[in-house]
Amino acid sequence: MKTEKEVGIKGYAGYVPKYRITPKEIGDVWGKDGEAMGKGLRIEQKSVPAPDEDVVTISTQAAKWAIQRAGIKGNDLDAIYVGSESHPYAVKPTATIVAASLAASPHMTAADYEFACKAGTAAFQTCMGMVSSGMIKNGMAIGADTSQGAPSDALEYSAGAGGAAYVIGSEDLLATIERTCSFTTDTPDFWRREGEKYPQHGGRFTGKPAYFKHVTTCTEKLLEETGKEPEDYDYAVFHQPNGKFPMKAAKKMGFSKEQIEPGLLVPKIGNTYSGAVPLGLAATLDQAEPGDNILVTSYGSGAGADSFDIKVTENIEKIEEQDVPKIEDVTTGEEYISYAVYAKYRDKIHGGG
Repeated sequence: MKTEKEVGIKGYAGYVPKYRITPKEIGDVWGKDGEAMGKGLRIEQKSVPAPDEDVVTISTQAAKWAIQRAGIKGNDLDAIYVGSESHPYAVKPTATIVAASLAASPHMTAADYEFACKAGTAAFQTCMGMVSSGMIKNGMAIGADTSQGAPSDALEYSAGAGGAAYVIGSEDLLATIERTCSFTTDTPDFWRREGEKYPQHGGRFTGKPAYFKHVTTCTEKLLEETGKEPEDYDYAVFHQPNGKFPMKAAKKMGFSKEQIEPGLLVPKIGNTYSGAVPLGLAATLDQAEPGDNILVTSYGSGAGADSFDIKVTENIEKIEEQDVPKIEDVTTGEEYISYAVYAKYRDKIHGGG
């Protein structure tokens, strides 16, 4: 899929909570070898939201920095879409709260998206189409989550929190989005029914028939449509449920470790679900130079993948002049907490009655 006119990224920013917990701390509580679990997942620590942080606060902070970087105001946005699988309300949009926090005009369109971990990139595609068609001038796509993991489950060692916001437009672009494509099937590898607190997953089934099939098929389709090879890209960002899967997928398709390392954040902050690829892309853009080519592929359980071909413009050099934190700034200065504090913050302690 190629847009009718030039569309791309005008501004971006990310936010990650400062609190961290290690796999060892989690494993010690459940009588498991947390260090071994962490090494197997290639996760050293994960981010934990404070009691007063959720998808709304994460999205709002990232959005404020993103419009600042784009050089626009909240009322310059014509659309806001927030992708997440941990919206604080089952019936009440996150997007409207973010819009109010940005003092955006009420004459705009807004909605919440859900598609497991690729809801944020689905929002990207919506904004791209609306900008390209002329329906809107500036749209905002956000991917953010405060991921859930049941006590002692494998997900508890990896489910983190964080997100990133992007202003999508057609003028003064930091990077152009040259092309996008998707691959979607009904593959039930991960799910959570209404009213259930924690998601369930298909164990090893989440690998080969789910993550790897969708990520590789979608990426290969993009390469076919663009006529490019892996070596034509300076960077690549793949969905990162852990530190192992994206490395394995990259190697299988011919991408090098050096191409994906700049955007591989999961070892330090865990799997931020809908925020994972947007944050990884933001970290990559922080290091990119004019003319660099970036390939991005997200993945959402249930299941689908979105791929993007992105080219960095000369405007990327202007971000050095802006007072907006880079991803390195929001992923350092950690504060480590115990499992007891973590359980309190994540509402895992419930009284009897």
